[in-house]
Amino acid sequence: RILSRRPQIHPALDGAALYRGDLVSSKDSLTQFVDGADILYHCAGEIRDPEKMHAVHVAGTQNLCAAASGRIGHWVQLSSVGTYGFHADGQVTENTQPNPVGTYEITKTLSDEEVIKASGQGAFSYSILRPSNVYAADMTNRHLFLMIEMIKRGLFFFIGRPGASANYIHAANVAEALMLCGSEPSSRGNVFNLSDHRTFESFVAVIADELGCHCPILRLPERPLRWLSKVFGLLPGFPLNSSRINAMTTRCVYPIDKIRKELGYTHEVSMEEGIRELVRAWKRSR
Repeated sequence: RILSRRPQIHPALDGAALYRGDLVSSKDSLTQFVDGADILYHCAGEIRDPEKMHAVHVAGTQNLCAAASGRIGHWVQLSSVGTYGFHADGQVTENTQPNPVGTYEITKTLSDEEVIKASGQGAFSYSILRPSNVYAADMTNRHLFLMIEMIKRGLFFFIGRPGASANYIHAANVAEALMLCGSEPSSRGNVFNLSDHRTFESFVAVIADELGCHCPILRLPERPLRWLSKVFGLLPGFPLNSSRINAMTTRCVYPIDKIRKELGYTHEVSMEEGIRELVRAWKRSR
């Protein structure tokens, strides 16, 4: 079963039952959608409009929890490592305390809390999966396509000291981890981080190699760029803001020892394979 606002589902999902509905306003259809389901995967999210994020992530999750209470077996929640906030270095594990900053991160954290609260009241069991930056060739978020474009045009530059961590995870790996959270009894009542990482130098080198162009070498100091982003970051078209600088300078990683040990997870798509696939998709789009 699939709950969607769209009038039809992707052809690859042919055979699934489509339930037209909205997390915020379609409470009756939510009950019909969840009734008798063994596992519910809550993957809905608003990534563009901050004004809608609380309604979708918090109120929407509350509505879905109310509909699912006593009607489903297990709830699998797709969350985000953004719930831990920004970390300049070190390791962020499932034991790290949440410290969300932006509207998206705060409301996703509140969504997790609603699920945990409902489970504590006996509504259902739960698992929470927190991936880092999710990417795939057919996703609508195109920030990596912009990076590929800048590398191809010779406009890309590194920021700060070498050795920053590129934390990404392919969508196919996220799907595999979600399935394990639904099928493995040891996932019940647990939170799992999911990520892969390379140094930014290695990450960019794979892109440049697949493009057949020179690997960027220009490196600019972090502090002046942060000052510029504060002054000009709100101007339309200005390429830098604090979140982008954070992403390009963090040395933090998200170990996945827990999901490997407890659920037997392994990456289906390596970062090198995934990035090369993304570059080939970028070439086709050109």
